Amino acid sequence: MKTTKIITCTLFVASVSTAQAFAHTTFVDGSAEQESTIVAALQVPHGCDGGLATTEVQIKLPEGFITAKPQPKAGWDLEVIKGDYQKAYKNHGKDIKSGAVEIRWKGGNLPDEFYDTFAVQGKISGIEAGQDLPFKVTQLCGDKGKVSWDEVAAAGVDPHSLKSPAPTIRVTAKAHAGGHDHSAMAMDMDMDVVKAGSLELSAGATKAMLPGQPVGGGYVTIKNTGSSDDKLIGVESSAAGRAEIHEMAMVNDVMKMRKLDDGIVIPAGETVELKPGGLHMMFFNVKKPFAEGDKVPVTLIFEKAGKVEIVLSAGSAKGGDDKNAHQHN
Repeated sequence: MKTTKIITCTLFVASVSTAQAFAHTTFVDGSAEQESTIVAALQVPHGCDGGLATTEVQIKLPEGFITAKPQPKAGWDLEVIKGDYQKAYKNHGKDIKSGAVEIRWKGGNLPDEFYDTFAVQGKISGIEAGQDLPFKVTQLCGDKGKVSWDEVAAAGVDPHSLKSPAPTIRVTAKAHAGGHDHSAMAMDMDMDVVKAGSLELSAGATKAMLPGQPVGGGYVTIKNTGSSDDKLIGVESSAAGRAEIHEMAMVNDVMKMRKLDDGIVIPAGETVELKPGGLHMMFFNVKKPFAEGDKVPVTLIFEKAGKVEIVLSAGSAKGGDDKNAHQHN
């Protein structure tokens, strides 16, 4: 049985230009380790024949790519089609038998002269090293054009010989023994605890930005050890032209993203987490795209504690566990 969820994103984002007229769709990173959680970022380099703009991108997820979560894109509706896997997979000690099997970004407009990326986070599970995972892709250009990238090379056949090859990810052997998913710790939350009045701030992090990604996200844990509430009312960063506080939440099976103009209350005696998929910071007009290992300076503004300086450590763009999935794009 299959189910679908529709997510609508209302922010406007300009696509980044470049493209080769007849280039194939490919992934930004064409390889990944066994049993790792990754962000598969699909590059769509052109529209349909005749220079038609792309209005829908569909990706059929291969068996062995589990617990998939797509990255919402501003200006596009997002449809997640769910179904049963061919077998059960182990994930954090639990049997996973179903999940997303196809992702569709719909109702957008990507002109032929621009390119963009469409990203899905998921875990590669039960796949032998050396195998290629094919992701069959379809581009629609309104009702007048269609491009399919769905050919899968048979054993011994060079994929480059195919006219419309499905983009693939080559599965490589794990670099670390012991069965622990090191990529699940992709965001390096090594910030020292910063104290400001009754507030304690820790676990500050961001993620390296993918090619063409116009905005970045930021995360931190705020603990209020005092007897009265405080409120986070603003955020600033010299690394971005503008920074805002945002929330992402499911409302009646629709993913809603919005700016929190009234800020975030930090209740007395409680801890509030800004994390992917929930409350978070957004950085717009980023001066230099965040790269893995970067330290991003941020100023948090509180009603009572005032301005507090912290530094966010940039982790891998490949992502971590399910909680670390969200970035605007």
